[in-house]
Amino acid sequence: MAPRRITQIAPDPTALKALTHPVRLRMLSLLRLDGPATASGLAARLGLNSGTTSYHLRQLALHGFIEEDSDRGNQRDRWWRSRHDMTTFLTDSVEGDTLQAGLAFQQAALNWHMRQMQAAHNAYPDMPTEWRPAFTVSDYTIAMTPEAAAALIDQIKTLLTEAMAAAPPLVAPLPGDLRPFSIILNAAPLTADQPEPDLS
Repeated sequence: MAPRRITQIAPDPTALKALTHPVRLRMLSLLRLDGPATASGLAARLGLNSGTTSYHLRQLALHGFIEEDSDRGNQRDRWWRSRHDMTTFLTDSVEGDTLQAGLAFQQAALNWHMRQMQAAHNAYPDMPTEWRPAFTVSDYTIAMTPEAAAALIDQIKTLLTEAMAAAPPLVAPLPGDLRPFSIILNAAPLTADQPEPDLS
């Protein structure tokens, strides 16, 4: 099977600000992972009313993250789908409003990543034993130059993107023992004045 094309969106600062809302971030994630859905379906999933989810869906559509799925539903029961597989942001040259919007989105994404990993940790006792070797909470601290660190991250991202391209789309029914597997990549230089985490 030939690799599929992984699509990306690089939103402008206004669109990134719109995506920092935790409900919108979660809705976009669900549309990317589970496929097209209606406002009422997402409302039931998220414990919200359909008016609220409809509003957030319109905001996501306005900024180009999702689109109406014209092959499903009708005027009364509109279906929505994600337009892209990934969101890219915070290139190394950004400044001003673009930097601030990228940092706000990064904070929202980081909060969501931590919740995902905490949920996976909590579910570990019930995890099928064949999946346990693939579960890890690891950190590797290496002495590197900025150039070497950036090259390493590029290598890891390339490897992960190639794995995505070789896999079937998440929104399709997955065959056999395939299931969505989430890899959350966080990397940053440690600094001498980096504040200690709040342990209280």
